[in-house]
Amino acid sequence: MSYKKPTKAVITDAGFASRFLPITKTIPKAMIPLGAKPIMQYVVEECVEAGIHNIIIVATAEGKPIYEDYFNNPVEKVYKQLESQGKLDRFETVREILSMADVTVIEQDASFPYGNGSPIASAKPYLNKDEAFLALYSDDLIFGKGDVSTLLEAYENHPEAKAIITAQEMPEEVWNKFGMIALKDKKKRTLSHIVEKPATPKESPSNLTSYGRYLLTPEVFDYLIPKNTGLDDELWTVDAITKLAASGDVFVVNSKGKWLTTGDPKNYFAAYSEFNKMEEK
Repeated sequence: MSYKKPTKAVITDAGFASRFLPITKTIPKAMIPLGAKPIMQYVVEECVEAGIHNIIIVATAEGKPIYEDYFNNPVEKVYKQLESQGKLDRFETVREILSMADVTVIEQDASFPYGNGSPIASAKPYLNKDEAFLALYSDDLIFGKGDVSTLLEAYENHPEAKAIITAQEMPEEVWNKFGMIALKDKKKRTLSHIVEKPATPKESPSNLTSYGRYLLTPEVFDYLIPKNTGLDDELWTVDAITKLAASGDVFVVNSKGKWLTTGDPKNYFAAYSEFNKMEEK
C-alpha cells in the first residue's frame, strides 16, 4: 500500500532534559535559544521551508502552555508599546512566528512508557490514516539544506516506502554515541537495522549515523505501542523502523545539510559556535 505525500510534521520535545537542569526546570529544552530564536523555531522553519505548514508539537504537561504561548500569542501589549515608540519594525519577527505555520501543541500521553517513540505515538490521533508524515526530534538541527526537503524528494522517488530516514557519515571516534545504520541493499540504499551505540568500531555496520529526521507511514503505529519496549524498558522509534524494514523497504538518504545535535550542553555550544560562523558569513 502507498500513502499520500505528507502534509503534517510531528516535532517532539517531551523528555525531562535532565542534562540541562536547572534551566529546563522552567522552560522546555527546545526553547533554549540560538541567537534570538529558540531551537524549536528553527525546526519548525525547516518544515515550513519544505512546504509543510501543519505542525504538531508534542510536549510535556509543563511545556505545552509555553509552546502554545510562543507560537500563538499575539502579545498585543508589546505591539502597542512598539507602535507608540515608532519601532514596529522590531515586531516583524513576532508576526513571522504567528503566520509561519498552523501549530498545534499536544501533551504526550501519560500512559505511554518513557522513550523517544512515545511522543510520536501520542500524535497518532492528529494524523491522517492515508497519509505519510514527518517526525523530527527538536534537539537535532540541520544547517544548510533541511532534511525535510530531502525526505520529501526521496518519497517522490519511492512512494512505496514504508519509511525514509536521513543519515550522515560520522567519524569512527563517535560511533559509540549514536545509532549506526546497517544497509540491507547498498545499491538501493534500503535499511536492514540500526545498531544503537556500538561498543567498539568493529560492531558498527557502517559509518552512517541515524538521527531524528524521519518520513514515516501510519504502519509505524503497528509497532509504536506500549508493549514494544526495548533497551532500558523504553519505547524506541528506531525499533519500530527496524520492524518496518522487515516488512518492506525503508530507504536511507544522506543529509544534504550538516546535522548537529543540541541534546546536551557540550553539543549545544558546538552547535551555537556553528550558528555564529554562519551568521558571520
